[in-house]
Amino acid sequence: MIESTVLAAFADIPPIQLALVATVTLFASLVGGVAGYGTGALMPLVLVPMVGAEPVVPMIAISALLTNTGRAMAFRASIDFRRAGIVLVASIPTCILSAYGYTKLTSAGAMLVIGAMLMLTVPLRYFLKRRAAGLGDRGLAAAAVGYGAAVGGTVGAGIILLSILMAARLEGAAVIATDAAISIVIGMVRLIVFGVTGAVTAQVLAFALLIGLIAFPGAFLARALVARMPIHVHTAILDAVVLIGGAFLVIGAFAR
Repeated sequence: MIESTVLAAFADIPPIQLALVATVTLFASLVGGVAGYGTGALMPLVLVPMVGAEPVVPMIAISALLTNTGRAMAFRASIDFRRAGIVLVASIPTCILSAYGYTKLTSAGAMLVIGAMLMLTVPLRYFLKRRAAGLGDRGLAAAAVGYGAAVGGTVGAGIILLSILMAARLEGAAVIATDAAISIVIGMVRLIVFGVTGAVTAQVLAFALLIGLIAFPGAFLARALVARMPIHVHTAILDAVVLIGGAFLVIGAFAR
């Protein structure tokens, strides 16, 4: 029953478009495994033209559970559980509020929220990097409140979490691992909110499973790449991916 429902959700999507989703997902998972960011930024570029803006955030939220689980497993030895706990305690309440708010938007409103968030992430990334040279526990918690508000009802908020973790003096694999651990819990919170409000349809579930299952192996290939990179090279890649990914998203938002 569940299998037939999921397959039926793909009935109106041409095979070439599904192949495009699969290809971009695999690329995004590799980028995300190296940089800690990618799937939530790149996938809306192919999903919005296919299914519209409204279901994209629930799709990314559900698929992130699988992609981040793979990432957390691949980098589990590098997770900073203390800092992850601080971020989660501070971000979950605002995440719940913004996720619920997103479910009340019209299609045009959802597109506006996604587009606005995409345009803000790049300058915000560099603002945080320059102003938050070293976040202590209180600063980390304060920044996490804002992250929770952003991640609940938008895509691309991974940029903010990466910035916060790097400002808290995490480096290299620790950034990727801690980001993944936090994102798993946040993804569960979003799934509960979207499920309760009826935003998780068969189509949302089908695309989320497609993205998540294809992206899962990418984290293990990315681990091999990260293990061979010096810290300064890895940090430079984080910055480059954030900038390039943000630029693509802004272009995509204006092209709608």
